[in-house]
Amino acid sequence: MEAVGVFQQAMICLQHVERELLLFTAFWLLVSAADEAVMDMCWLTLLLRGKARSTRLPADLSNVSLSGRSAVLVAAWQEEQVIGHTLSHALSAWKHKELCLYVGCYANDVATLAAAMAGAGQDTRVRVIIHSEFGPTTKADCLNRLYKAVCEDERRSGIRFRSVVLHDSEDMVHSAELAVIDRALDEADFIQLPVRPEPQASSRWVGGHYIDEFAEAHGKALPVRDALGAAVPSAGVGCGFSREMLARIARLRRAEGEGGPFAAECLTEDYELGVLIWREGGKGRFVRARDATGQLVATRAYFPGRLEDSVRQKTRWIHGIALQSWDRLGWSRITRSAGVADTWMALRDRRGPLAAMVLASSYLLVLVELLLATMRVGGLGTPPTASPVLQAILGVCLVSLVWRCVMRFLFTAREYGVVEGARAIMRIPVANLVAIVAGYRALANYLRTLRGAAVHWEKTAHHLHPATKAAGYPVHGYSGQGGTALPDRGTRVPAAA
Repeated sequence: MEAVGVFQQAMICLQHVERELLLFTAFWLLVSAADEAVMDMCWLTLLLRGKARSTRLPADLSNVSLSGRSAVLVAAWQEEQVIGHTLSHALSAWKHKELCLYVGCYANDVATLAAAMAGAGQDTRVRVIIHSEFGPTTKADCLNRLYKAVCEDERRSGIRFRSVVLHDSEDMVHSAELAVIDRALDEADFIQLPVRPEPQASSRWVGGHYIDEFAEAHGKALPVRDALGAAVPSAGVGCGFSREMLARIARLRRAEGEGGPFAAECLTEDYELGVLIWREGGKGRFVRARDATGQLVATRAYFPGRLEDSVRQKTRWIHGIALQSWDRLGWSRITRSAGVADTWMALRDRRGPLAAMVLASSYLLVLVELLLATMRVGGLGTPPTASPVLQAILGVCLVSLVWRCVMRFLFTAREYGVVEGARAIMRIPVANLVAIVAGYRALANYLRTLRGAAVHWEKTAHHLHPATKAAGYPVHGYSGQGGTALPDRGTRVPAAA
């Protein structure tokens, strides 16, 4: 009898926990469902109006001369395992004589320096810049050094660059990228092209969940953001800036004590730069285009395939975008016609820690329900009756979950095929797990910085480059553009990749 009493008390406690978790998660899942429903309605409206389709490019665009000089900046620290592949492939893919590719290295990183020189070969369009300080500094600091080199070259030659493009050391570029950015800058100050994570046979679940998230984000969310006139964030790769706008940002940064247009203390300086351009009255655009063969003009790369690496990377993203940007950028003042849309997008950008909390509560609720169900099977109590309002909310949440699975399948299947689309649904728990742990770590790191701790950059290890095709997947649409086949030795990602 005493044991029965203990179980009954435990069940009463669990029922209280169940009720609080249910109310908390149901409310925020309903808010999230409404948010996603509005986003989906916006995208469907664009689709019905024919504005959600990717632009189809002419077959010879890759060989068209650029309207001005283009500087491509690549920061590299301990990138000896991949930088050679990136440079050799990019130089083979980009035939433009107007290109100048700046690679930032450090004197105490001889291996990366040697690999960069080998990847550049005899191509005079490459400039390897050695930082005056020993590495690692930060990616932003290295980019600022490259920006200084661009300015020095302009003074010496008397010719100003038209655009500045950013890439990471592990990227595989499309041959039409520079031409697309060059044309789009006629009507904008900043251009962001899609990012296309490559599937990995060795990491279908952790590495695979990136393809699901980017397929939906860069296939739906960013096109909607662009159409609404809200700030378009920079992904740090496959993005181009007008020379004049970058110079304006550099002047603002220098007034704040920075060494150039990139904020050295910011974990996601690329994201902040895209938003800052909008704040300064500039125009950013997200451009989706396909070449004559139907391949998306995008930056391809392998994302982290290990759980710990993925968590570290997303911790940096959440810390920088959701928390640091709150301090550094504040909230958009609604003084422009797109102010409401921009505030909505800022809310979406900064929901990472809250989303992690809601997801954790949801899975905890599932565990509590299983425990209660087990007790009820043993004859301890009966399930409580939910109110009509709560039943309605739970019904909406269930419908929303099904709809989210459908959307995730459709966007992933469109880019990667039906098999990956089906896997996308099964990978949702993996994505949720990464989000929960990364959200917790980001919040903990942020609280430490509030107590005076220094912001810490963590590099994420990658092990393959798409140009090697070493993962067992053909690189469709890019195979004819591959550069010198260097030995595959894995890869490391820049600090803010």
